[in-house]
Amino acid sequence: MRSARDDQLVRPTVEDEVAAAGSELIGGPVGRRALIGVNWWTPVRVIALVAIGMFALGMVQKLPCYDHGWFFGATTQYTHACYSDIPHLYSGRGFDEGLLPYFDRIPQSLSGGMDYLEYPVLTGLFMEVAALLTPGGGTLQDRERMYWFINAGMLLACTAVIAVCAARTHRRRPWDALLIALAPAFALTATINWDLFAVALTAAAMLMWSRGRAVAAGVLIGLAAAAKLYPALLLGPLLVLCWRAGRMRAFLGAAAAAVGAWLVVNLPVMLTYGADGFHIREGWAKFYTFSQDRPVDFGSVWLFISQRTGDPLNDANDYATLLMILGCLGMAALGLCAPRRPRFAQLAFLVVALFILVNKVYSPQYVLWLVPLAALARPKWRDFLIWQACEVMYYLGIWFYLAYTGSGDKHQGLPPEGYQLAIIVHLLGTLYLCALVVRDILKPERDVVRRDGSDDPSGGVLDGAPDIFVLGSARRERHAELSQGARVQWGTGSRGL
Repeated sequence: MRSARDDQLVRPTVEDEVAAAGSELIGGPVGRRALIGVNWWTPVRVIALVAIGMFALGMVQKLPCYDHGWFFGATTQYTHACYSDIPHLYSGRGFDEGLLPYFDRIPQSLSGGMDYLEYPVLTGLFMEVAALLTPGGGTLQDRERMYWFINAGMLLACTAVIAVCAARTHRRRPWDALLIALAPAFALTATINWDLFAVALTAAAMLMWSRGRAVAAGVLIGLAAAAKLYPALLLGPLLVLCWRAGRMRAFLGAAAAAVGAWLVVNLPVMLTYGADGFHIREGWAKFYTFSQDRPVDFGSVWLFISQRTGDPLNDANDYATLLMILGCLGMAALGLCAPRRPRFAQLAFLVVALFILVNKVYSPQYVLWLVPLAALARPKWRDFLIWQACEVMYYLGIWFYLAYTGSGDKHQGLPPEGYQLAIIVHLLGTLYLCALVVRDILKPERDVVRRDGSDDPSGGVLDGAPDIFVLGSARRERHAELSQGARVQWGTGSRGL
């Protein structure tokens, strides 16, 4: 049965100093007797509309490129910081020619060396649907503009899904999703690529898990992994947390559903039948071979090291894999040894952040993967905005650097040393947020979400579950709880940071 406390929404203008200060622009903090959510303007609807408005502002920011920057001038799209992959790949991956992704080889004259589409299957489907909706006629530039616009409309729908799912994941904290809706880096990078499709599926998966629907969550994780690889990482935190809580049945159901959903989507494209049996289709495998073979690329720590040392770092794959394994082992230890079981959103944010930080590329749109997870893991405006400032600085840095390298002897833009500083800033910004999340795990009384004694609002079957398997200091905590005959209520009465 839900208690009265469950129906009382947390008001960010009361508990967060930055939110309270920002609210002065619209009349100040909400009053104690204010009636919230009793009319059409519920928190979820307000957040969805704000997210749509910010997305629209991001589209306006791309207007110089929409008008001419994508098509004229070597560096115009960089000096206006409005680059997008979408219009360029409409013709560059054969969509304008009616080629079928993964099945039809792309002519070298179109792709510049990419013989098949280098995206996972569901993202390829998303791109193909947008291509089918793009009207023919007019010049190629007209069709590329329209292709971007149609994709933007579809990505706008994904944005609304993300906002609604995030607002409903923590029942008592819907306003935390306002962090997502107002995130400047989210608006700036939303239409660079197709990442929002996978982010929307991941947000829906986390909502389903928070409601105790493990199989539905698993299906959505599998579909999200069929659109982008990173959502599969969420199964790692679920394994650790369900192991600690003795809820392995829920994890196995989610994992089996994820694998099944991924196979249902991929197998029809993955396998081709020949005279000697089934084979992996070359077009389907392109995403995986490209990810393995690509050199160190923009935004990564490896590019910074490569530029500073002159070493191409051809073995960066090995280093990145080793760091990822060590990091995952460290997070597993953190999940099992922390004084209180970490919240699902906390470990989910950490594992995805780890993947991005050690990856060979840290593209500006990868911030989209982290924004919803960060809002659930560390819903604190000050820290979130510090991180966002770092990401906006990098967003500008990469385009001005490309303007510098593309302007010939004029060198108009950001030189390599400035770009390297931008890389360090956005890596440190992500590490800063990671450090705060780790601190909240080690000191649960500092966790914003647990101030009122809550356990894990996004945890589903994990929320309020007792610990079954723990290690280190957590074992001593559990023995103390059992001996006292009561469970520790972390965060009760604490203001935290």
